[in-house]
Amino acid sequence: MPALQRFGVSMPEGLLKAFDEHIGLEGYTNRSEALRDVVRDHLIAGRWADSQAEVVGVITLVYDHHAYGLDEHLTEFQHQRHEIVVCSTHVHLDHHNCVEVIVVRGKGAEVQALADRLMSMRGVKHGQLSGTATGEGLE
Repeated sequence: MPALQRFGVSMPEGLLKAFDEHIGLEGYTNRSEALRDVVRDHLIAGRWADSQAEVVGVITLVYDHHAYGLDEHLTEFQHQRHEIVVCSTHVHLDHHNCVEVIVVRGKGAEVQALADRLMSMRGVKHGQLSGTATGEGLE
């Protein structure tokens, strides 16, 4: 574990009270770990803002499996971008609906373009890209 550095943070009492209540509801036992997570979130958002930074994400697609040719189009497009697609999982939700979960890794702009293309395919009812980053620099 890296060495820890202490520093002081000043904020209005009401803001600190709201923060304490919020982190308590999320299960944090102390402010330090919550602040570390806030900083990590901020750093990860910065990586996503840099279109050339290495990012990791999950694309979730809910779609009608009866949509003509959609399964094949989704698979084919993932194969075309095999350098970004790490893996995918297909789940049958019911008779009409499936969910595809696709783990991706690459440059932010390329990952976003892949997600946009998959989510815009005819028959996809809902899509979402959830982004994070590699653990590098987040210790």
